Amino acid sequence: MLKKLKSAERLFLLIKKLLPFTAASLSKGKILNEVQQLVHNDPRSWLDAVSIWRNLLKLDVNREEFSQRDANPLKRKMRENEGVIAKKLKTEEMQKIEENHKEYQLEEQTEDTLEQRESTMRRDKLEKEEIQKEVEKAAGAHSQEDLTFRVSCRCSGAIGKVFTAQEVGRIIGIALMKQFGWKADLRNPNLEIYVHLNDIYTVAGIPLFRVPLASRTYIKTAGLRSTIAWAMASLAEIKVGTFVLDPMCGLGTILLEAAKEWPDGYYVGADVSDSQLLGAWDNLKAAGLNDKIELLKVSVIELPLPSESVDIIISDIPFGKKFKIGKDIKTILQEMERVLHVGGTIVLLLSEDHHRLLKDCGGSHMPLDSKGSHTSEPRIKKCLIPEEKPDTSERVTSSYEGGNQECSDKMSPFGSLVPVEYYKVSLGKTNALICKYKKSSTSGL
Repeated sequence: MLKKLKSAERLFLLIKKLLPFTAASLSKGKILNEVQQLVHNDPRSWLDAVSIWRNLLKLDVNREEFSQRDANPLKRKMRENEGVIAKKLKTEEMQKIEENHKEYQLEEQTEDTLEQRESTMRRDKLEKEEIQKEVEKAAGAHSQEDLTFRVSCRCSGAIGKVFTAQEVGRIIGIALMKQFGWKADLRNPNLEIYVHLNDIYTVAGIPLFRVPLASRTYIKTAGLRSTIAWAMASLAEIKVGTFVLDPMCGLGTILLEAAKEWPDGYYVGADVSDSQLLGAWDNLKAAGLNDKIELLKVSVIELPLPSESVDIIISDIPFGKKFKIGKDIKTILQEMERVLHVGGTIVLLLSEDHHRLLKDCGGSHMPLDSKGSHTSEPRIKKCLIPEEKPDTSERVTSSYEGGNQECSDKMSPFGSLVPVEYYKVSLGKTNALICKYKKSSTSGL
């Protein structure tokens, strides 16, 4: 069940979660001492988390062994059936043309094919056994001293200005070796410890999986983070038969995630870049979705679609680092609005600058409630990945009061698009917002 989560980057077994260290009021030595106390003050929480982690690994090993045993009778039956069919065909060939030596060539080819198949199966089996041995080694360590570990640390906010991740990681590593007798192994450890220090919390945990959940096996070339793409598609509320358009599709990550999760929609991607469309086509073929998603080479400001013909638009608006659009974002919004039918939904990933630009000129529009009606209450800003202080990160009202009258006389880039909600997300070093809009009427075109 955990492996099927689509919007989670990585999952951790929680060891400890504490309030943030106050870097401004403490000396560097005192902060390092507090970091060591993460281990020394409550060693039981570390041992409990490691015990749960080991049990999960053993469950994985047992499940793999069970599935292999379960599959063996089926494989034997398939081989027996293949043998019976091969003998029958051989007998019929012998009866029809005894003098023809092609049957022997066919037989040799069949044997070669079977040998190749068996060789491939043996190789796959050896690879699985190697992986299983590694897991068993970690899960079956008989004592704490047998465990090898590595600390991965991330420091952001005020604490990140005082310490590097390497400094904190080294301090915690030394504390773990002294407390439990574990051995450090930076290349191939049994156990990885993840520590994150920021302005909101201090947290330590154990990654549940070596490979992040965000690394999709069906995506050949990564573009936008798959977790963000899935979150955007989920906000769009795609239903059976819905016409979904990404007019700036890039490598097609949003459409891939949407079509995988909601396969009964009709999906179209558009882009002006040949290289991006070729990459998107390779991704579609690799994911087996080339018959589910149509690709078009067109400009986002000149879409070859009738007005009010699209149900949902989902798109990642370029931030200007690789592809620049400048103030064309207003023109882009107006063209999206034109092709979207009344009641339709737009979900956009916007940089903070683009969001500010649109909000400054589009703030006179009142948000919609859950029933699609206008409400006088200011809309709520929600954070998928909070990066601010606790008193401002959970629910922050938008500042629409000032400037509403000033903007009401301007031509809004939104036209009939009404903001519904938006979510703050982290893209590593860059922050962005997922913004959802509804088309309320045809006025303002």
